[in-house]
Formats: sequence, structure tokens, C-alpha cells
Amino acid sequence: MNDKIAIELKDAMKSGDKFKLSVLRMLKSAIQLESISKKHDLTDEEVIAVIKKQVKTRKDSITEFEKYNRLDEVEKLQQEIEILNVYLPEEMTEEEITKVIDEVFDIVKPTSMKDMGLIMKELNGKLTNADMSLVSKLVKERLS
Repeated sequence: MNDKIAIELKDAMKSGDKFKLSVLRMLKSAIQLESISKKHDLTDEEVIAVIKKQVKTRKDSITEFEKYNRLDEVEKLQQEIEILNVYLPEEMTEEEITKVIDEVFDIVKPTSMKDMGLIMKELNGKLTNADMSLVSKLVKERLS
């Protein structure tokens, strides 16, 4: 994964794509920072976790910028997310997530919102590439 990012970084430099270059540099530095804090070279799974964290940070920023009607910044952050998503495995669809939630509800048989933690714990083990904020939203809707 690190090699792929390094190659893409060089390609962006050669092609003069300054925007992609800046996003990849930010990503590379985040990966290096994580590598330093863990005191070893990151595995592909750890690199994916760093990328997911970067995407989540940008999604949170989009929410804030939308509150203040800064659409120029929102658009820029969405472009950054598109670049970062290239390095992530494909996320589960809402339909696939709902199917897994149904299975967990059959197992856990929740009675109230108090069971939310138990459900989420069970889902964490079963959902690999899912947007957990979407999962949380779907579970809350189903519980209420």
C-alpha cells in the first residue's frame, strides 16, 4: 500500500497535479506519523485505518463548513475524499449493512435504546468495510 501511494505521489509530481500531490503528501505524512508513534512500519491494514481516519476528518469538516455555508471548502474536501477513497476497499452498501443489522437483531433481540452498545459491539465484528456512522444511524432508527 505504501508503495502504491509513493508511485501515485511521483505520478502526481510528474503530471503537475498540484491538488492531488498535496492530498497525497498529507496522507504520506499522516502515515509516517502513525508509523513513528507505533515504532514500526505499518501493515496494509494499519495504512487503511490511517486513510479511513483522514476521510472521517474531512467528512466532519464538511459538516462544519456546510453550517457556515462555505461551499468552496466543502467542494475541495469532497475532492480530497475522492482521492483518498481510491486507496480504500469498497464500502458495504446500505442494503448489505441492513441485512447484517437484521441478523444481529435476530440474535440480540433488543428491547430498548439501552441495547445499542450491545448491538454495535456485535456489528463491529461482522461489518468490515462499512461507514460506522451510517450503521449507527440505521440501528438508532430501528430501535426507536
